[in-house]
Amino acid sequence: MPFEIIKDKAQNLKREDFDKEFEKHQKISRAGAEKKFGGHGLLLDTGELKAADEEELKKVTRLHTATHLLQAALRKVLGEGVKQAGSDITAERTRFDFSFDRKLTDEEIKKVEDLVNFAVGKKYQVEMKEMALEDALKLGALHFFKEKYPSKVKVYSVGDFRADPPEIFSRELCGGPHVKNTSEIGHFKILKQEAVGAGLRRIRATVTP
Repeated sequence: MPFEIIKDKAQNLKREDFDKEFEKHQKISRAGAEKKFGGHGLLLDTGELKAADEEELKKVTRLHTATHLLQAALRKVLGEGVKQAGSDITAERTRFDFSFDRKLTDEEIKKVEDLVNFAVGKKYQVEMKEMALEDALKLGALHFFKEKYPSKVKVYSVGDFRADPPEIFSRELCGGPHVKNTSEIGHFKILKQEAVGAGLRRIRATVTP
């Protein structure tokens, strides 16, 4: 039952009746989730990442690192005005929302795809370091502007750390999980793009072995 309906009913309900109605709604929601995920709920649900079992966890982990590469590639192709506006990752796909004021051309989509697959082919290492938020921002680590971060954060960097100076493809504040090497990601493919609001675009993409 949508919350709006509960709210409408609440005007004519006593407190105890409202509580019963809300509890009924929660049970229906839980039952739907159990049905969708094979009766055993989710192994991982961070809000951004969702996986029902170990196999799905491996897939969303690959897609999560690919999403970092996607944001880096979008900024390289479209400019640094591109900023993350949200993401949602399941075993089937990644969905990435970002700030941009027009539809991407087919050529731009191909450039972004090619850049991500270039990073995959380079077999870049994925390195995590914990550091003060201030230090992470000084390093230029990308972050979700709507998020409130603690004073100590995890920074995931993707690149060739043996090079002098290190060749960094992507660097973001993130809680994980991620692959250890981009070669684990597989082939990256953009499925579609769409507008989701004024100045906001959405890309759906997937990876295959």
